[in-house]
Amino acid sequence: MKWGIIATGNIAKKFAKTVSDMEGEELAAVGSRDKGRAEAFAADYGIPRVYGSYKELADDAGIDAVYIAVPNNFHYENTLMCLEAGKHVLCEKPFTVCANEAERLYKFAKEKGLLLTEGLWIRFLPLYQKLLEIIRSEEYGKLRHARCEYGFTVSGERRERKFKSELAGGALLDIGIYCLGFLRMVMGENPKKFTASMRFNEYGTDEFSAVQLEYPNGATAQCVQTIGLQIDRKAALFFDSAAVYLDDFQGAYSMTIKRSDASVSELKFPPEINGFEYQIRDFSKCVSQGKTESSVYTHAESLDNMRLLDSIRSSCGLKFSFE
Repeated sequence: MKWGIIATGNIAKKFAKTVSDMEGEELAAVGSRDKGRAEAFAADYGIPRVYGSYKELADDAGIDAVYIAVPNNFHYENTLMCLEAGKHVLCEKPFTVCANEAERLYKFAKEKGLLLTEGLWIRFLPLYQKLLEIIRSEEYGKLRHARCEYGFTVSGERRERKFKSELAGGALLDIGIYCLGFLRMVMGENPKKFTASMRFNEYGTDEFSAVQLEYPNGATAQCVQTIGLQIDRKAALFFDSAAVYLDDFQGAYSMTIKRSDASVSELKFPPEINGFEYQIRDFSKCVSQGKTESSVYTHAESLDNMRLLDSIRSSCGLKFSFE
């Protein structure tokens, strides 16, 4: 797969480093609105073609797929541009600002026969495939409750990028997608109801939120997400006869199972590179099979997450664009 990368920030660097270490994947081009940054990025990762605009990269006939790593508010327009140019697209999370935008893009990609995937990379980790086996087998009975939390601090220019409303900032959209995506994955369905609370900042976006969810089968869940407070990325799942603990659910490489008989075991799934490789490998496999969506992280699941994000933000009075 020949990749083009749009933008040159930290997440783009992680993606480029991963592709560089994978067989069968090639970094073909990078584009930035600042060509100097693109040239420096290309030099670091041995990328042959450099563009000073995203449109030039999208129009490069030598690219099979584009990885989009621009700020949240630009995901929709750049994904649409690349699809129109006939490129498969892996777009960073959160996929779009709202569900309406996501619906349009997924529909258009299918009409064009192109693969489109939201880059919720944790969804592809081997540990989670094992965890889903445990949940579905009911080896420890039914899953009754799950919880997760995630928070970090920012300052300076990065703080503005994370919080400015014009950049679709805010903790729930930026990292709450990890929490809600994790809960949607393990619960396997949408909640029937939720309650949520938020604290806002000087930009008018949310810096802290806590969400409680209840599911049709009676299971419950909760999550906390914040930008401005360091919180370990822990998660726990409680079954009838065991509890599963993850010290880091976002970089999920090990889990501890504590059973009702007092026995304890730890399962480890160390990454081959850094964890990004699993979504990249799945993406390339889907392209080779002519698919327009991944069977691991489907369009329907992505849309479920976006719709829940919309509902939670609306319930807390957070204003954002639906169009």
